[in-house]
Amino acid sequence: MKILIAEDNERMRKFIGQMVSPFADEVCECADGEQAVRDYDLCHPDWVLMDIEMQPMDGITATGQITQKHPGAKILMVTRYDDPAMRERATQAGAAGYLLKQNLHSIQDILTKGDLDSRAGSVLHET
Repeated sequence: MKILIAEDNERMRKFIGQMVSPFADEVCECADGEQAVRDYDLCHPDWVLMDIEMQPMDGITATGQITQKHPGAKILMVTRYDDPAMRERATQAGAAGYLLKQNLHSIQDILTKGDLDSRAGSVLHET
């Protein structure tokens, strides 16, 4: 499995990378939405783990651009924002799911089984 991590905080990006490395064949990393859009074509990931708040391009905008060009892209928003309006914007942009960073312990089940549980602060929308 190939995973692209788009996260502007280097420590968080490395932490997420460590969490997924036991089951990922390849992990690509980038620091903002613009890079995520470019790197999607280079990495061809099975999943994108996308932060929302990044500069110069935020994760929701990047998600919209990726899913417009690649309708089958699986993008999981990984964020600290537990906000229904933000979830809705992510869904409209084409995100397959929404995971709060406080629930990263469930990331392996999410990526390998598609097991997102709304009680854990996450929502899966089938694409």
